[in-house]
Amino acid sequence: MGVSDISAVQEIWDGFDFSYILSILLGLIPSLLCITLHELSHGYVAYRLGDRTAKDRGRLTLNPIKHLDPMGLLMMLVFHVGWAKPVPVNMWNFKNPKRGMAVTALAGPACNVLITLVFLFLYGFFYIPLGQSAAGSYFLQMLELTAYMSLGLAVFNLLPVPPLDGSKVLFSLISDESYYKLMRYERYGSILMLVLVATGVLGRPLSAAIQALYSAMFPIGQWAFNLYLQLL
Repeated sequence: MGVSDISAVQEIWDGFDFSYILSILLGLIPSLLCITLHELSHGYVAYRLGDRTAKDRGRLTLNPIKHLDPMGLLMMLVFHVGWAKPVPVNMWNFKNPKRGMAVTALAGPACNVLITLVFLFLYGFFYIPLGQSAAGSYFLQMLELTAYMSLGLAVFNLLPVPPLDGSKVLFSLISDESYYKLMRYERYGSILMLVLVATGVLGRPLSAAIQALYSAMFPIGQWAFNLYLQLL
């Protein structure tokens, strides 16, 4: 490689916008964390209730690749709401199939709410020490975004639209005959979700609901901030 080639490479390197990569990582890492723990919660609760399907198929893992749905991840990055590849569950392994499905379905959103609370605490507690540097400020943004995206994932999945978790909870309250009929149309729910979110019919009110809940939970961060000040 000659001097001119090295100079050309140096110019490309100097002109490269690394903020673009950082912005992708800023959304990607929280998305992977929220999705992975969400699905892992489903599989673990199902396992505890007597269904080994997720465990036997290798879905009780922290490996995000095992849980990724490309379209759901894209939705997380663009709209901050989305979904993962559903954990396989055999409801007939539960003592009470409908109730077992409902509890298993609720495990994912419940985990995401817990993640929101934990990361709001971390955001408030480390606000001062991390805010002293550019790298720390970037990490601070990631903590807050993780809290917000996790809450968004919880709220979105509680919608009563198949195959989201809320539909399984709702269906558990209706008759067995109606339940099994509705579950047959579960695969069409993804198309409906994409249309509703992309057109803004669902996106705007959903964003408003997430923001309202996030504002109500944000005092956790303020409490952690005050706790840090007291420990100085």
